[in-house]
Amino acid sequence: MSEAGPTEKALLSTRKKKGTLIAALIDPEDFGIQSASKLAKSVQELGVSCIFVGGSTVADQQRLDEVVMGIKLNITIPVLLFPGNITGISRHADAILFSSLLNSTNTYFITGAQAIGSIQVMKSKLEAIPMGYLVFGEQSAAGFVGQARGIPLDKPGIAVMYAMAAHYMGMRSLYLEAGSGSGMTISPEVISTVRKYYPGLLIVGGGVTTPESAAKLSKAGADIIVIGNLLQTKGFEEKLTAIVKAIK
Repeated sequence: MSEAGPTEKALLSTRKKKGTLIAALIDPEDFGIQSASKLAKSVQELGVSCIFVGGSTVADQQRLDEVVMGIKLNITIPVLLFPGNITGISRHADAILFSSLLNSTNTYFITGAQAIGSIQVMKSKLEAIPMGYLVFGEQSAAGFVGQARGIPLDKPGIAVMYAMAAHYMGMRSLYLEAGSGSGMTISPEVISTVRKYYPGLLIVGGGVTTPESAAKLSKAGADIIVIGNLLQTKGFEEKLTAIVKAIK
């Protein structure tokens, strides 16, 4: 099993010192180089601890490279790739969430894409953070593209089974995904139940737009809360500031 690299260690250390962290998700399909760079600088100043770059439909690797480089020019916090496919790999990032969509019905998204992409990750000398990825519900782009059989939002026991499988397979992080733009969030009950059994870095994303919901997820045991669609709304700065304060 691989050991944690500097980016992963930094996140764990920051989590220990500051509590639940906020990650800003920037999709290269939604932002240009300049707008992504400006956004990254803004969210760092507002208290975000890391940037995730990726999305379910990223196809242009040159654009991805340019966006990642543009982001890194303006910030000091880590930039991690959150790929939906092999096209989501860039050698310019600090690390990659090397994920397996565990509840996909297509083995390509469980081990196939990972096998194909592993050579590029190695050649790029990217720090790989092994991660189990679970999609909840049936309304997200991630679930549609990844052909996932969504975990029911009211069945925490099923999530625990997958979480333990991820743990026993050596995945040091686990992402619980309600889906960008789905209008749903993972319930605190699901998070707290998974937290009882899963010892690794617990990441939660999808539908988090208010300080109240973020505070509940933090209290339930989330290590990192991912904010995505909110960053595309006018005046997001005030809401993001409130979210950062709420989890502290």
